[in-house]
Amino acid sequence: MTWIWSNLDLLGELTLIHLSLCLPAIVLSFLIAIPLGWLANRYRLSRGLLLTICGLLYAIPSFPLLVTLPVIVGVEVRSPANLVIALTIYGVALMVRVVADGLAAVDADVRQSAVAVGFSAWTAFWKVELPLAGPVLVAGIRVVTVSTVSLATVGALIGIQSLGSLFTDGFQRGIDAEIVAGIVLTVGVALVLDALVVVLGRTLMPWTRHQKSNRNGTSNGYTTGSPNGSPQPDQPTKSDPEPAVTS
Repeated sequence: MTWIWSNLDLLGELTLIHLSLCLPAIVLSFLIAIPLGWLANRYRLSRGLLLTICGLLYAIPSFPLLVTLPVIVGVEVRSPANLVIALTIYGVALMVRVVADGLAAVDADVRQSAVAVGFSAWTAFWKVELPLAGPVLVAGIRVVTVSTVSLATVGALIGIQSLGSLFTDGFQRGIDAEIVAGIVLTVGVALVLDALVVVLGRTLMPWTRHQKSNRNGTSNGYTTGSPNGSPQPDQPTKSDPEPAVTS
């Protein structure tokens, strides 16, 4: 604990550096995965090809990727851009399948209805298909966010400062408190960003809250499935009248 209190400035600085590495990678992963996921969902041939490539990319070990990328893209090994590119690749590899599955889950009748009212394919995608696939996309972004925060610590092995630096420095100097601080801060950053993604998703997609309340069924004799969201009392069912008995 003494080491932690004596190095609060260092912990805060490394936390901000860690965020500066993770946030661009998360955003870029989402933006790149949207068109790729659309292609994977739209064409059967491209789906198999893209998903296979993404699976192979995610299977590449992180350390060899960080060493190989500078040769391909022309950045320095210890450059933060090298780590951001690697994290983006892993994020895209995860998100493409999520986007493809989310778009595939949209009912075909909904797409046809959008076209019937005059929407172009582009407009239907942005105003109908993408919003309906929103809950699936949010779930995928949450996975990418936690994965990115965790993988970013690997950059410390090649000299890129992040919360992972607490691990390497703590092991080299034998300071257990430094290692524990790195673990706690990494988990904390992942949990905070995950919570922010959930809040952002609920803010941008308020209709999902109404859908969840409608699925909760009835409570206290009231149903929540009215069109305007107001509760309505359960209606008693009428039994069929018994036939009259004639003597």
